[in-house]
Amino acid sequence: MDINSTTTLEPHEIARIRGGRRAAVTVAVLDLHLRGAVGAGRAGTMQASGPADGRIRAPLTKAVHAALYRPAGMRQLLDRQGVRTALTELAGDLTAAGLLRAFPPGRTRAGRRLLKELRARHPLPTRRSGLSAEDKLLLVAVHGDAALTKLAPRFAREAGLVGRGGTTERELRQSWGSGGGGFSCGSA
Repeated sequence: MDINSTTTLEPHEIARIRGGRRAAVTVAVLDLHLRGAVGAGRAGTMQASGPADGRIRAPLTKAVHAALYRPAGMRQLLDRQGVRTALTELAGDLTAAGLLRAFPPGRTRAGRRLLKELRARHPLPTRRSGLSAEDKLLLVAVHGDAALTKLAPRFAREAGLVGRGGTTERELRQSWGSGGGGFSCGSA
């Protein structure tokens, strides 16, 4: 089942549209884990466990691997300069493509339609057997935590990607005073 060929976007790009910065980084981490380049560290952290595959082209995935030269939890990983820069560039590309908007931050109508179509074409599987690494990445990009805990439960839990303090789901928007900007964590 090669479900990744149905879209021109990379899984981390789809995840960014669906769930924000954290979701995109989660998919990049899972990609590296499936390649044997990242493993779970101690106490809910991740760390590089081998060289990155030479076939990795995505700047975000490269930045995540470089940032895990020492163990980090998701919060620290999101705060590392290379990852922040790659996320900013990714958001700019998706905004230019008409899938995200800069202000107020969020998905465009085209982005929402894309996610709806992907969810319809790629439902959450009942089993994890028989799926390629690309299939798993796309399913996690489209379905978030539900797919992550089904397809990579041990790694997700040990690396702190789910459970206490870890989630790939978009945070609820909140107003921060009289500015009324409606910004939320994970939506920038």
